Amino acid sequence: MTRLVRSLSAALLLVSLTACVTMQPRDYSAYRANKPRSILVLPPVSNAPDVNASVSMLSVATLPLAEAGYYVIPVAPAFQTFRQNGITVANDAHDIPADRLRDIFGADAALYVTVEKYGTVYQVISSNTTVSANAKLVDLRTGTLLWEGTALASSAESQGNGGGLIGMLVAAAVNQVLSSVTDEGHRIANVTSLRLLSAGVPNGLLYGPYNPKYGTD
Repeated sequence: MTRLVRSLSAALLLVSLTACVTMQPRDYSAYRANKPRSILVLPPVSNAPDVNASVSMLSVATLPLAEAGYYVIPVAPAFQTFRQNGITVANDAHDIPADRLRDIFGADAALYVTVEKYGTVYQVISSNTTVSANAKLVDLRTGTLLWEGTALASSAESQGNGGGLIGMLVAAAVNQVLSSVTDEGHRIANVTSLRLLSAGVPNGLLYGPYNPKYGTD
């Protein structure tokens, strides 16, 4: 019994230490010093097999940034500007020098997003749609990294596992059909974007100048 108690204590200590490391406060000194007011969202790079991943994430990135208090360069005109200049691949857009992006779009900062997972995985007793992404905010005037973060959302968060094995098999099949019909990936991408790009959350973005809470975080 004593050995079991010691093992449990050691495990709890390890979890506590891991949590402390994970939740270590972020350094916002460069962010506060540069005070970005406007943000250009670059076409997201996608490492996911779904061809809709990049466009889907791009379309849902504006809302949390605007609600955080930033002016976001309109996505559609910016996207067309890239295309008209021969930039049709997201990686090429990410390779454009910061000062050049500043000259073209006039934004204070650029948001670089990479989609790691996007889509539905069907298994025997489960069907989950997962979207994960990471992002970094870079000052276009100095090239300084201001902030970076990562987020994940999954349809499994709202799925129950009741009904036994037969119920789980049926639920998995239904979820698979619904995902293909309703583009579940886009809905989950919206949740991921909110988690990734919202202000006022631990290690999240700071409030922008067009939010009443600007300067309080």
